[in-house]
Amino acid sequence: MSGRFDVITIFPEIISSYCSQSILGKASANGLIDVKTYNLRDFTTDKHKTVDDYPYGGGSGMVMKIEPLYRALEAVKSDGAARRTILLGPQGRCFDQSCAESLAEEQGRILMICGRYEGIDDRIHSFVDEEISIGDYVLTGGELASLVIIDSVSRLLPGVLGDDESSKEESFSWGILDYPHFTRPPEFMGIKVPDVLMSGNHKEIDSWRRAEAVKRTLASRPDLFKSAALNREDRKILDGLCPDESFDIKRSKTEE
Repeated sequence: MSGRFDVITIFPEIISSYCSQSILGKASANGLIDVKTYNLRDFTTDKHKTVDDYPYGGGSGMVMKIEPLYRALEAVKSDGAARRTILLGPQGRCFDQSCAESLAEEQGRILMICGRYEGIDDRIHSFVDEEISIGDYVLTGGELASLVIIDSVSRLLPGVLGDDESSKEESFSWGILDYPHFTRPPEFMGIKVPDVLMSGNHKEIDSWRRAEAVKRTLASRPDLFKSAALNREDRKILDGLCPDESFDIKRSKTEE
């Protein structure tokens, strides 16, 4: 299964440059992902290749025009392949790990529209499947958002990371933050690697890592416990850390 990502943008070089490097570059070279960019200006009809205009009703800034966007969408979809069409914008659902996983299940066939200026003619919503936001802050365009989605979805596809187990042990893979990681040397400036990690006892190592993940989440992102599927061991750890607190935690599949 390979991932296909189509991106409509007025700055295709931003996308192609990032996706040619590191893990994504290797995945692309090995045919595991295919990232295609489409310059929106190629779908304009005037000699100036205009993609924006003044907003009806007045106001500052410019608005991206609907006509070139529609023509670009039609051109990308002309091969008849099924795609999930996503508008990248602040009013969409917030992108998270579960969203990445659901997009990966669609075999990564995703078509994304990168906005610019003050926004896009609102009629674009008639031609997309959904709008997605990567956070509650303002960017100059949707290119960075598209790269976030390409990166996070790609690493969930078979073979992209080399070791498919890697993605299962990362932050948010079970709904909470990751555990601490260490490598050589065993001591640096008086700071030692926890003895348990060098013990060779894999059961104790797994228990330590799980406990540390729960501790980190409690300290930095306790809100994640509302949706995290913790097992009995996790619940026991959490109860020991804060016996007086009450968390709305869903049951894990192993407990159902």
